[in-house]
Amino acid sequence: MPRLALYALLVCLLAVAAAVVSFVRGSVLIGVVWVLLAGLSSNMTWYYVKRGRAGAGEGPVTD
Repeated sequence: MPRLALYALLVCLLAVAAAVVSFVRGSVLIGVVWVLLAGLSSNMTWYYVKRGRAGAGEGPVTD
């Protein structure tokens, strides 16, 4: 798994934990923001995983 995918997965897990804490404390608006951030980082994780698999047969991917 590419390094950026691992970082995005870590951000996703932390955002989910922060959303749970926010909802438990009664801060719905902040909880919704954390859920949106979790969704964004989840999409980034899948993007980097698929990009890593597609580039595995080729040379290194440079941006």
